[in-house]
Amino acid sequence: MNHVAGTPMFLAGSKVDTRGREIMFIQTEATPNPATLKFLPGRDVLGQGSANFPTAGEAAGKSPLAERLFGLDGVAGVFLGADFITVTKGADTDWMQLKPVVLGAIMDHLSNGEPVMSGADSAADGADDDPLTAKIKDLLNTRVRPAVAQDGGDIVFRSFDDGVVYLHMQGSCAGCPSSTATLKHGIENMLKYYVPEVVEVRAVD
Repeated sequence: MNHVAGTPMFLAGSKVDTRGREIMFIQTEATPNPATLKFLPGRDVLGQGSANFPTAGEAAGKSPLAERLFGLDGVAGVFLGADFITVTKGADTDWMQLKPVVLGAIMDHLSNGEPVMSGADSAADGADDDPLTAKIKDLLNTRVRPAVAQDGGDIVFRSFDDGVVYLHMQGSCAGCPSSTATLKHGIENMLKYYVPEVVEVRAVD
């Protein structure tokens, strides 16, 4: 497979739906992580925010869509973004067999109007942040996360302690060969430039 990250790989859809369902075309894109693919249904998935389900157990009772995808043989992880779904395959699974099945499951689920999440699962974030933490979060939210989302992933702030920023990699970023370089040479250098108090950035689970 010789695709460049961010380029379309596959379109699935139907021009005519005899059951009156929403007509949907799903675009599939490669990501920097060969174990993940990004699926764009051309409509909101979460609308805003993200939800990470690295295991089927974590999706249970929280996301009907993620549960449905984990029901497919070979799916090892699901990440939901504002307008995309990133699926991670198992080591012994081939995308040639898995991709069409995932496309069908996403199309059926969304076209039938089934819920993506079981209910509101968001908490207030940042209400008690100190000025430095607030500035770090703002830089991540405005300069890092939008770019990372284009590759089907997310980077979530965990904490800032003794000059060290701890970040959690999700979606295509988790296990990506280039994520360490992105973290150290991209994000760390940017944060050090704008926030001199930052001395290091580390990834945490």
